[in-house]
Amino acid sequence: MAWLTEWVSDPAAWSALAALVTLEIVLGVDNVVFISILASKLPEEQQDKARQTGILAAGGMRVLFLLAVGWIIGLKAELFEIFGVSFSGKDLVLLAGGLFLIYKATKEIHHKLEGEDPSSTAAAVAPTFAAVIGQVMLLDLVFSIDSVITAVGMTEYIAVMVIAVLTSIVVMLGASGPIYRFVNRHPSVKMLALSFLLLIGMTLIAEGMGQKIPKGYVYAAMAFSMFVEVLNLTSRRNKEQEPVELYEKMEADPELVS
Repeated sequence: MAWLTEWVSDPAAWSALAALVTLEIVLGVDNVVFISILASKLPEEQQDKARQTGILAAGGMRVLFLLAVGWIIGLKAELFEIFGVSFSGKDLVLLAGGLFLIYKATKEIHHKLEGEDPSSTAAAVAPTFAAVIGQVMLLDLVFSIDSVITAVGMTEYIAVMVIAVLTSIVVMLGASGPIYRFVNRHPSVKMLALSFLLLIGMTLIAEGMGQKIPKGYVYAAMAFSMFVEVLNLTSRRNKEQEPVELYEKMEADPELVS
């Protein structure tokens, strides 16, 4: 059990821990947004349970992958080459995950803009609790493999990686409720979140094709878009409050009416 504490005296391990916690929380936000969109289709009494179960299941998957880190690293080995582009197991997982994410985000955007097709029998079938959790696990399979490989490049201590994952789970369980309610309360934010998923899907496909895109650029663009949307929401709320404030002033001072 020495591997649990051998990292404590290494200053570099603490720096790696801080960086990994940040990374896991950022990836966790992606998961919460995806879970929020999927869980909103479930009956109201199942939505909170689906959100919490999805986060715990995703965290459990990452811990299992960390304990099987040797197998994960083996996914980086080249399997075949097409038109001068080599593909590994990791690349195939990223490609599949990117395509899945683009498909789900495009489908949800179509539903929000066009509505369900009443002639489609599939549209009448509501997703089940198990189906929602299954889709969350499928997407997190991609994020988990990517984050584990990144974590191995940042530290050699398995305990540091596990602590980072467990810390992110606690943070996400606490933050997922407000994020969930905020995303589902504002249709424009939900559409923006779907656009983020499209962007992440394209990033995964690019990485699967061997084109590394710095994640800092992607998340900076997402943060700027979210900042603009918050300004829009604030402006909209202020405009909605103006008539109420004017009415209250008129009630307090009847001379304003005349």
